[in-house]
Amino acid sequence: MLDVRGLRKTYDGHGRRVEALRDLTFTVAAGELCCLVGPSGCGKTTLLKCVGGLLAPTSGEVLLDGARVTGPPPAMAVVLQEYGRSLFPWMSVYANVELPLRQKKDLGKERRRALVADALRAVDLADAGAAYPWQLSGGMQQRVAIARALAYEPEVLLMDEPFAAVDAQTRAELEDLVRLLWRQRGMTILFITHDIDEAVYLGQRVLILSASPTVVREELTVDLPPDRDQLTTRAEPAFARLRARVYEQIQAAIHTGRG
Repeated sequence: MLDVRGLRKTYDGHGRRVEALRDLTFTVAAGELCCLVGPSGCGKTTLLKCVGGLLAPTSGEVLLDGARVTGPPPAMAVVLQEYGRSLFPWMSVYANVELPLRQKKDLGKERRRALVADALRAVDLADAGAAYPWQLSGGMQQRVAIARALAYEPEVLLMDEPFAAVDAQTRAELEDLVRLLWRQRGMTILFITHDIDEAVYLGQRVLILSASPTVVREELTVDLPPDRDQLTTRAEPAFARLRARVYEQIQAAIHTGRG
């Protein structure tokens, strides 16, 4: 579904050039939940912006279902870390979720209403449509952001450290929500995180990035059962082994550079 080929991104300014991404190559299969983790400042968000068509790469390309990405694809949605900035506080929850659907000119009012209701129900906010984002907790606001992405009916969902700003208990609940929605809806998800445990818990596969300029340091298959929960799964020896491997590779990337 996603094919990233030789992706390179450099920034020029103030008499200096910074190479953020260097020859990044990987694929994400249709229906896969793939997590991407790496050292702080390694270019994870730059990568997501390139994959999502929000930023043009210096060289290389991103293909979505075989078609080159040159701008935000209609089959893709993004959930960002800063839910407070991505939701409009003067608009109701319902209006926030509906907003991207208004760009789909072939959707009638009744169809938009059905999609919004289904998305809010999926994130356990069926009764919150009339509320405003500022009236909700941080975790509930992020659920609204997820609902907005779901209502768009994307084939691919990009998530950029979406739970970094919530507390540990809320984070665990949202992690389980993502896995539930992924299994129910069959979406392809590329989940970017700085949290090693989260990457191992969520993903079928973990892509470990090097330090900047960034390449894929290792691809790790997560051989955990498909049915996971916060207590049992995290207590399994296999979880500890996988977590240790990811941590080891990230520490090696930090201390040896791109390696």
